[in-house]
Amino acid sequence: MNTQTILQKVHNGERITYEEGLHLYEEAEMLDLAEAANARRQQLVPGDLVTYLIDRNINYTNVCVTDCSFCNFYALPGDDAKSYVNSKAVLGQKIEEALSLGATRILMQGGHHPDLPYEYYTDLVRWIHTTYPAIEINAFSPSEIQHMGFVSGKSWEEILGELKALGLAGLPGGGGEILDDEVRQRVSPKKIMSEDWIGVMKVAHSLGLTTTSTMVIGFRETLAQRMNHLKRLRDAQDEAQAKYGRLGFNAFISWTLQIENTPLGRSRFRDEYGSTPAEYLRHTAISRIFLDNVPHHQASWPTMGQKIAQTALHFGCDDYGSTMIEENVVSAAGAPTATKCAMNVGEMHRQIRLGGFIPAQRDSSYHILNVYDDPNYQPPVVELPPVQQGFVPVLSLDEIKIHTQGNSN
Repeated sequence: MNTQTILQKVHNGERITYEEGLHLYEEAEMLDLAEAANARRQQLVPGDLVTYLIDRNINYTNVCVTDCSFCNFYALPGDDAKSYVNSKAVLGQKIEEALSLGATRILMQGGHHPDLPYEYYTDLVRWIHTTYPAIEINAFSPSEIQHMGFVSGKSWEEILGELKALGLAGLPGGGGEILDDEVRQRVSPKKIMSEDWIGVMKVAHSLGLTTTSTMVIGFRETLAQRMNHLKRLRDAQDEAQAKYGRLGFNAFISWTLQIENTPLGRSRFRDEYGSTPAEYLRHTAISRIFLDNVPHHQASWPTMGQKIAQTALHFGCDDYGSTMIEENVVSAAGAPTATKCAMNVGEMHRQIRLGGFIPAQRDSSYHILNVYDDPNYQPPVVELPPVQQGFVPVLSLDEIKIHTQGNSN
């Protein structure tokens, strides 16, 4: 198999096979990969705009029973010192602050809480959509949808259909990690497996919900297992386009495993987990080359830092991610967001310009809202007031029901 022949296929706009992708991953020179990834980027998203999103990450609860070995965010049921369910008063404050900063979306996820009834989720989506109709709701990763199925007895089709009718606009791609069950059984055996993760997303695609795909590298997986993940995504995207004539995943985001303060960080294989910035950039390029049907690829400043994310713009990425405003999950595992979890719009513009691109604000569907092609333009500085996390101790199902049905507290 000839490396240059495969790279030429990419420059010609042709699809490469799984075997060719694996060969490039193993053999191609880094700069050759970057050049091919940028060619693929220009084929799918031509021009020199790099987009970003103003949004906020919100976690409604940290109670979870899946015991993922790479997570330090969750609390077990009964851990009254750490566990919480955020009240509507706190959630409303967070949403109002996000709106004041120009946010167009909230990204809301939480743990697999064994005592939250299905009605909690439907009430939550209904309340946010009716109270704050200006904000788009992207919420609940595939593993959370599967969990709702466990507690309700409903199918994924019923759950997603009902949530969409109440105001849900999209599903985040969280919980993907590595879509290879050997890896998943090793690091998160209680969590959703590969076929079910893809299965939930296929239902979301059938309903026209906005979805993204994600990937985390550094679980001691092989390059073939990484390629297995990418092939699952590409196949699912092909299916969505063939069946519905539209995109399934509108974006792909990858980052490296963060293990500080986690069971993996305390394991005897600690030094074998995680990935270097060079590995991240190589993977970013391979992903852009192979996922020829996913138009947008996002750099991950929250996990990799601003400069590596800026470099990723030259390895095929056309998006710099979101302002986030807050981040709690990878921060708890030691990501850079533990000390800086928000990026103001001015800094977002600066990083994109330093990379040699033009910043442009987008929405969740990658519609361009504003293009800032004047290099002298400085966005107004808006400081986010400190927000105290509203922890509501979880004590009993009756109290959760009261919280769900109550108007604020």
